[in-house]
Amino acid sequence: MDPVTLAIVAALATGVAGGATEVGKNVLVDAYEAVKAAIKNKLGIDSEAAKAVDALEKKPDSAGRRETLKEELAAVGADKDPEILRVAEALLEKLKAEPGGAQIVQQVTGSYNAVAAQGSTATVNVNQPKD
Repeated sequence: MDPVTLAIVAALATGVAGGATEVGKNVLVDAYEAVKAAIKNKLGIDSEAAKAVDALEKKPDSAGRRETLKEELAAVGADKDPEILRVAEALLEKLKAEPGGAQIVQQVTGSYNAVAAQGSTATVNVNQPKD
C-alpha cells in the first residue's frame, strides 16, 4: 500500500474518529485533515480520489473502499506528488508516535497474510473443505 493510502487507512483505524488521547487526537485530526486538504486542493473536491477518501470515512472497515482509495490515488499518482506525500508521511509519523501506533501502521502485501495485534492471534484458512 502506498504511503498516502496507508496514512489515511491507519488514521481512520487509530484515532481520528475516536480513541486517541485528547492531545494526540487533536494532532492526529489536524494531520489527517492536512492530507485530505492536500488531496482535494491538488486533485479537486469532486475528484474520484477525494470521493474515495470521503467514502472510506463513512465505512473505515470496508476492504472494498480501501482498495478503491488505493486505486484512485494510484491512478493520479498521488504517492508521487511531493506535497501530498509530505503531509501523508507527516501523518504516519504522528500515528507511530501514538501509544500502540507502531503496530497499527503496518503494510502487508501478498496473499494469505494474517495480522494480529500484540497478545492476540490470527488464523488464515485456505481452501478448506465444506462440511
